[in-house]
Amino acid sequence: MSNTSQMRNELGDFSSIVCFKAVVVGTEEALGEKAAAIALISAGRNRGKQVAEQLGLEGKGLANAEIVPILQAALGKDGTKLCIIDKIVESGETISAYCSETVCSAGEPQGSPRKLTFTLGAVQGVLEKVTGKRLRGKQTESVLRGGSHDVIEFEVLA
Repeated sequence: MSNTSQMRNELGDFSSIVCFKAVVVGTEEALGEKAAAIALISAGRNRGKQVAEQLGLEGKGLANAEIVPILQAALGKDGTKLCIIDKIVESGETISAYCSETVCSAGEPQGSPRKLTFTLGAVQGVLEKVTGKRLRGKQTESVLRGGSHDVIEFEVLA
């Protein structure tokens, strides 16, 4: 993502979804589902803020059409591979992010109750830095439960 060297010489900067999912499940088992979700969303939010800062997006207030290609490059197949952000729609005090191939939904069976946590937080962190507004996110659609996308709806708090 940045022009600096890789963090690991031989293995590179990426780990598997299998390992990430083990962290998620282990955290849920250790802390309980609700506390784990809070921790993972917070971790994602911190990561999203870092991404926005690294990309120089902080406080830009970019039009949504400009944000999407930048986030696709940073978080998608040419970036960290967290997810694909297909579109961001702003309606009044609500911002909706339409995501696909999210790390949180990967490998889950259809009908799974799994919700976005780290991915939700990462998108929230980026959008908070870009817009300069405090947001509260919730997942409103899931590819695991019949949706075409994992949709995250953000309510503007301040």
